[in-house]
Amino acid sequence: MTDTTTETAATTTTTNDVGGIAADQLRSFIERIERLEEEKENLSNDIRDVYAEAKSTGFDTKIMRQLVRLRKMDRDDLAEQDEILELYRRAVNV
Repeated sequence: MTDTTTETAATTTTTNDVGGIAADQLRSFIERIERLEEEKENLSNDIRDVYAEAKSTGFDTKIMRQLVRLRKMDRDDLAEQDEILELYRRAVNV
Protein backbone atom coordinates (compact mmCIF):
# COMPACT_ATOMS: atom_id res chain seq x y z
CA MET A 1 0.00 0.00 0.00
CA THR A 2 2.84 2.35 0.74
CA ASP A 3 4.20 1.68 -2.73
CA THR A 4 0.87 2.64 -4.33
CA THR A 5 0.71 5.88 -2.33
CA THR A 6 4.28 6.72 -3.25
CA GLU A 7 3.60 5.84 -6.86
CA THR A 8 0.45 7.97 -6.87
CA ALA A 9 2.30 10.87 -5.25
CA ALA A 10 5.14 10.49 -7.75
CA THR A 11 2.66 10.43 -10.63
CA THR A 12 0.94 13.55 -9.28
CA THR A 13 4.27 15.31 -8.90
CA THR A 14 5.27 14.26 -12.42
CA THR A 15 2.06 15.65 -13.96
CA ASN A 16 2.56 18.98 -12.18
CA ASP A 17 6.25 19.19 -13.08
CA VAL A 18 7.15 19.56 -16.73
CA GLY A 19 10.84 19.55 -17.51
CA GLY A 20 11.65 20.30 -13.86
CA ILE A 21 9.24 23.27 -13.79
CA ALA A 22 6.25 23.41 -11.47
CA ALA A 23 3.61 23.82 -14.18
CA ASP A 24 0.76 24.78 -11.83
CA GLN A 25 2.81 27.47 -10.15
CA LEU A 26 4.03 28.83 -13.50
CA ARG A 27 0.47 28.85 -14.87
CA SER A 28 -0.67 30.72 -11.75
CA PHE A 29 2.00 33.40 -12.22
CA ILE A 30 1.14 33.80 -15.91
CA GLU A 31 -2.58 34.12 -15.18
CA ARG A 32 -1.93 36.73 -12.47
CA ILE A 33 0.25 38.73 -14.86
CA GLU A 34 -2.43 38.53 -17.56
CA ARG A 35 -5.09 39.82 -15.14
CA LEU A 36 -2.83 42.68 -14.05
CA GLU A 37 -2.06 43.57 -17.68
CA GLU A 38 -5.79 43.73 -18.35
CA GLU A 39 -6.31 45.98 -15.31
CA LYS A 40 -3.42 48.17 -16.45
CA GLU A 41 -5.01 48.55 -19.88
CA ASN A 42 -8.32 49.51 -18.29
CA LEU A 43 -6.59 52.09 -16.08
CA SER A 44 -4.76 53.53 -19.09
CA ASN A 45 -8.08 53.93 -20.86
CA ASP A 46 -9.55 55.66 -17.80
CA ILE A 47 -6.60 58.06 -17.62
CA ARG A 48 -6.93 58.82 -21.33
CA ASP A 49 -10.62 59.59 -20.77
CA VAL A 50 -9.80 62.01 -17.93
CA TYR A 51 -7.29 63.85 -20.13
CA ALA A 52 -9.87 64.03 -22.94
CA GLU A 53 -12.44 65.43 -20.52
CA ALA A 54 -9.95 68.02 -19.23
CA LYS A 55 -9.06 68.99 -22.80
CA SER A 56 -12.72 69.43 -23.71
CA THR A 57 -13.08 71.94 -20.86
CA GLY A 58 -10.08 73.95 -22.09
CA PHE A 59 -7.13 72.62 -20.10
CA ASP A 60 -3.77 72.04 -21.79
CA THR A 61 -3.17 68.31 -21.40
CA LYS A 62 0.52 68.60 -22.25
CA ILE A 63 1.00 70.88 -19.24
CA MET A 64 -1.18 68.62 -17.11
CA ARG A 65 1.05 65.64 -17.96
CA GLN A 66 4.09 67.68 -16.93
CA LEU A 67 2.42 68.54 -13.63
CA VAL A 68 1.62 64.89 -12.95
CA ARG A 69 5.25 63.96 -13.68
CA LEU A 70 6.54 66.78 -11.44
CA ARG A 71 4.25 65.80 -8.56
CA LYS A 72 5.75 62.30 -8.62
CA MET A 73 9.26 63.68 -8.13
CA ASP A 74 11.04 64.05 -4.82
CA ARG A 75 10.95 67.68 -3.65
CA ASP A 76 14.75 67.93 -3.47
CA ASP A 77 15.14 66.54 -6.99
CA LEU A 78 12.48 68.94 -8.23
CA ALA A 79 14.21 71.93 -6.61
CA GLU A 80 17.54 70.88 -8.13
CA GLN A 81 15.96 70.48 -11.56
CA ASP A 82 14.34 73.93 -11.27
CA GLU A 83 17.69 75.51 -10.35
CA ILE A 84 19.46 73.89 -13.28
CA LEU A 85 16.65 74.87 -15.65
CA GLU A 86 16.85 78.49 -14.45
CA LEU A 87 20.65 78.49 -14.88
CA TYR A 88 20.34 77.15 -18.42
CA ARG A 89 17.58 79.63 -19.28
CA ARG A 90 19.79 82.52 -18.15
CA ALA A 91 22.70 81.11 -20.15
CA VAL A 92 20.68 81.20 -23.37
CA ASN A 93 18.67 84.35 -22.53
CA VAL A 94 15.29 82.66 -22.31
